[in-house]
Amino acid sequence: MLSHPNVIAVQHALDAADARDHTGAGCRVIVLDDGVHTAAAAAAALGVEAAQIANSLIFEVDGEPLLVLTSGGHRVDTAKVAADLGVAKLRRATPEFVREHTGQVIGGVAPLGHPKPVRTLIDTALAGYGEIWAAGGVPQAVFPITYPELLRVTSATPAEVA
Repeated sequence: MLSHPNVIAVQHALDAADARDHTGAGCRVIVLDDGVHTAAAAAAALGVEAAQIANSLIFEVDGEPLLVLTSGGHRVDTAKVAADLGVAKLRRATPEFVREHTGQVIGGVAPLGHPKPVRTLIDTALAGYGEIWAAGGVPQAVFPITYPELLRVTSATPAEVA
């Protein structure tokens, strides 16, 4: 799985950004034995709290993608986020829309490594953890990172999304 093109793209993006984990070491994508399609499954596989999982959710806003990195302990309040952005509504993206704009499949969407940059919001609740985990391009791949580093490498906007 480490040789999957999506995993390679994510690792290259992490390397290019000189992304660091909570120990100060370079972020490395790891592959789990099984796919982890939910925050609860990822947390169980990693031995961390579900709230430490940075779920990557793609929404469609006026035909453009919006990536919301939300704590696994939250559900995105789409009405609140839409109001904060000054748009009529957020629509949950179709699997085809997600793949078109990220090159990745739902359940494995990474916060970076996409064909072109995607506007990104990051849940401020994730700032409460010294280590968070994000998807690595396929459902079996994840990587550790800190909130400040995830904010930096994704050029995300901090937001209260729940």
